[in-house]
Amino acid sequence: MDINQYMGMFLEESREHLQTLNRCVLDLEHEPSNLQLLDEIFRSAHTIKGMSATMGFTTIAELTHEMENILDLLRKSQLTANEDILNTLFKCIDTLEQLVEKVASNSDTEIDIKALLSKITALAKGDAAASPAAVSSTAKSIAASTISFSDTETKIIQAAQNQGMGAYEIQVSLRPGCLLKSARAYMVMNALEELGDVIKSIPPTEELEKENFEHSFQVVAVSGTEPEKLEQTLLSISEIDKVTVLPCSLPAKVQLAAEQMAAAPSVAVKAAALDKTDEKEKQQPANAVTTIDKKLKGGQSVRVDIDKLDTLLNLVGELVINKTRLEQIGLTHRLTDLVETIEQMDRVTTDLQAVVMKVRMVPVGQVFNRFPRMVRDLSRDLNKEVNLIIQGEETELDRTVIDEIGDPLVHLLRNAIDHGVESPADRQAKGKAPIGEIRLIARHEGNNVIIVVEDDGKGINPDIIKQKAVQKGVITQSEAEKMDAAEAVRLVFAAGFSTADTVTDVSGRGVGMDAVKTKIESLGGMVDVETKINEGSKFKIRLPLTLAIIQALLVKVCEEIYAIPLGSIDSTINIKYEDIKTIQSQEVILLRGQIIPIVRLSNVLNVPEASEEEQDDLFVVIVHMGDQRAGIIVDTLIGQQEIVIKSLGKLLAGIKVIAGATILGNGQVALILDVGSLMQ
Repeated sequence: MDINQYMGMFLEESREHLQTLNRCVLDLEHEPSNLQLLDEIFRSAHTIKGMSATMGFTTIAELTHEMENILDLLRKSQLTANEDILNTLFKCIDTLEQLVEKVASNSDTEIDIKALLSKITALAKGDAAASPAAVSSTAKSIAASTISFSDTETKIIQAAQNQGMGAYEIQVSLRPGCLLKSARAYMVMNALEELGDVIKSIPPTEELEKENFEHSFQVVAVSGTEPEKLEQTLLSISEIDKVTVLPCSLPAKVQLAAEQMAAAPSVAVKAAALDKTDEKEKQQPANAVTTIDKKLKGGQSVRVDIDKLDTLLNLVGELVINKTRLEQIGLTHRLTDLVETIEQMDRVTTDLQAVVMKVRMVPVGQVFNRFPRMVRDLSRDLNKEVNLIIQGEETELDRTVIDEIGDPLVHLLRNAIDHGVESPADRQAKGKAPIGEIRLIARHEGNNVIIVVEDDGKGINPDIIKQKAVQKGVITQSEAEKMDAAEAVRLVFAAGFSTADTVTDVSGRGVGMDAVKTKIESLGGMVDVETKINEGSKFKIRLPLTLAIIQALLVKVCEEIYAIPLGSIDSTINIKYEDIKTIQSQEVILLRGQIIPIVRLSNVLNVPEASEEEQDDLFVVIVHMGDQRAGIIVDTLIGQQEIVIKSLGKLLAGIKVIAGATILGNGQVALILDVGSLMQ
């Protein structure tokens, strides 16, 4: 049996339980006597122990076992959740995360847990010794059940008993809604083989492998281990709900002479391996498995490999491209029947696309939930008191975006704690509460998701920013003098800029905020900052809901076709050449009383522009990014179309005004414009 085929499931579930541990221990810090929290912490630690023991990761199992000792004493009120114990629990969680990621990366790096184990032991001995664990409800008072055995099975059981081993009928019940029931059955078999030998199962192993059973099955095993230990071992396996261990009862008529037993073969019955997995799945590297849970009716969920969703999305993208091609053929040749069929096909593909995109959506809470622990640790390191408030964690984003936003948010939160929130003494001197407040907010706005990191700290002084920028050579003195306050504050995103006088583990290298801006823009989004001195700062990230299939306006400049995302467009207008005015070397137009800066796409893309004689009117696409607006001059407006976004690849990555490419219905490649870069 190749246990690596369950590696992906082990890693995913371990990470989920570690996140639960972090959250619950943080809550326990504020509610040290909350037994419900302690029970949830114990369950998660217990599940990790069981999974790791089954997978053979003894270091993880040993550490979680020792954690359980402390947690058990806390539950019995023999210990109090003081700062020392909580810090030790956090250290255990951090070490478990390192051990799990070591497994994921297949690293040879040694992680020493001896000092941590010694610390746990010392804490456990600090109060009354732990009472023995309550004896589990093995069926001592339950009459032994009987299962029919073949002669061979009977002889094997008799041989085991003659060797001083016990024979047991074990009833195993899985939790309702358990996923991969065959995998859990294999884990049970594997755990029992570590402690003895499996004689038979009901239903047979072939049926267990095919998951042809409800939520329970029986196993007959022989072992020298006590029934209580057998039950505890099996209950430690994830998704096992109940275990009952009964003494095995053989028919009274079966009497075999001792000398016959001595001649009988040794007990060597092994459970059938549940390893008939799809060969393609076997070939996938275990540490490359990424899954996503999607809810079904009745609260159930199914875990889907994200690679399969990517494949499905690519197929939908190809369908959209070919649908567009058919539309062009139908219109060109005036094929009425084809056009009608394509209209129906358009409705189906639109619905299919919507379903696929919805399935790919993941709550941002998956990213947000990792930050409370980080904020706690960093604020303590900096001797500050910070309260993190998370709102809108149920807001959904495409999983491609979710995978990428973690690091930018880490930078923004660290910046808010280090540079934004003042020390308790400074806050009180300003008449503020000693505990600072940071808000992490997510919400939908149209086809975008807004993520806000807001603090109530000292704010950003534009004069200090300009002074530091000149000192570090980011801008010249003359440039600084021309800048208004908003422009000066945006210098925090400049490469190499930092307000810190010394380099620390937290800040000072001038790469954090620049990295934030670069990453967000690479996702087709933008980041901006608002600030008021002594009131705080607000960093606002705007991200597209998805990076896959969007509606776009196709435009033409010279002989090339470009796509502008429809979500960034306000309107399209026609103007005369004389409508363009120049203010401070910037071309602008007046639109409904508002001055709109103009971008000539031909200049940006370095292509010839139509002359005034060739074109009486100019086509202008009014676009927006946040509160800013601009007009993009193009030669021709082609029309709205659904496009599939394709990456330009590593070779062309980093081109500022191009966000990607798409394939048109006629096979021609059109570049997708990055509105944010054009407006800058």
